[in-house]
Amino acid sequence: MSRAVLAAVLVTSLIPVASARRAPDVARVTRPVHTFSIVARDPRTGEMGAAVQSHWFAVGSNVVWARAGVGAVATQSFVDPSYGPLGLALMGAGKSAPDALKALLAGDAGRAVRQVAFVDAAGAVATWTGAGDIPSAGGVAGDRSGGWQDDCGGAGAARTTEHGQPFVRPCGGRGDIGRGFAAQANLMANDTIWPAMAKAFETSTGDLAERLLAALEAGQAAGGDIRGRQSAAIIVVKAASSGQPWQDTIFDLRVDDADRPIPELRRLVALERAYNHMNAGDLAVEHGDNEGALREYSAAEAIASKTEGVLPSRLAEMIYWHAVALVNMGRVDESLSLFKRAFAMEKGWVELTRRLPKVGLLPDDAALIERITAQGR
Repeated sequence: MSRAVLAAVLVTSLIPVASARRAPDVARVTRPVHTFSIVARDPRTGEMGAAVQSHWFAVGSNVVWARAGVGAVATQSFVDPSYGPLGLALMGAGKSAPDALKALLAGDAGRAVRQVAFVDAAGAVATWTGAGDIPSAGGVAGDRSGGWQDDCGGAGAARTTEHGQPFVRPCGGRGDIGRGFAAQANLMANDTIWPAMAKAFETSTGDLAERLLAALEAGQAAGGDIRGRQSAAIIVVKAASSGQPWQDTIFDLRVDDADRPIPELRRLVALERAYNHMNAGDLAVEHGDNEGALREYSAAEAIASKTEGVLPSRLAEMIYWHAVALVNMGRVDESLSLFKRAFAMEKGWVELTRRLPKVGLLPDDAALIERITAQGR
């Protein structure tokens, strides 16, 4: 089946559920998104994800893709974004990461300038580096089970025609398969970047997001993109799909333009962790688990307060809703010190407090509301 036919079939049948992200036009002109990235699955939790940094604006919009219960993709170099949704569709239909990647490469006349990596829900990984990628370029699969050369016939080129004229289609490149993770890079300062990323991922601790960040940091420390740095992104999804993609994404963060994108991405990951605790606290309240809710709210505040560069107004948000929850649990005395802290950070919360009784988020008790708002004087 040609790539054009495959794309048409998948776009009409599978793409709507292939990713939580907007599917791109598969005929889109490729762009030179040279970069370094990693795709991985956490064997303890089953979470899957990808992370990337580049000297290119908004690298996350084209390079990293993931779908809960299916896998993750990084597509870069002279990037063809369709590898993201098409790869997820193929893996979602039952193909392994290596088989899905090989199938798409086989129909891609431009594969010699692609660099792509897939990981599937079973932990199988595959990474491809085309012979036309700008050096230094290469990739490595975790727990290698063997590599493959381009399957164009072994000669590195194939005769075909374009607009009636014969031309040689480049077929050179190297694929590598394994388990757990794959790191890849092109247009790098040197050829130590992807091995450094692999080592950092294998030796780091923490959850999948933390290990992906460690890999990016190692790649940058080893020299990174020869042009410098500009943007970074991370996406992590749950092991199993709930059928509701908005609930299955744990991290989906981008730094589109920054002097130091990886540190900024790390800051955003920390904030996302805090807000994930806030969301868990809200859910606990809905389920009547007051103590669980308070634990989650406290965890959110602790993370945010220790994260460098977090503005006071961000922390005030967490403190304020923690205080509101306490009031609604009948624990007004405990709430007042929290209200006082939030009001000191941002006076707008005082006026908001007066509005909440009208929508049932605080008791409609004038004396109580006066007692709370007095903490802002």
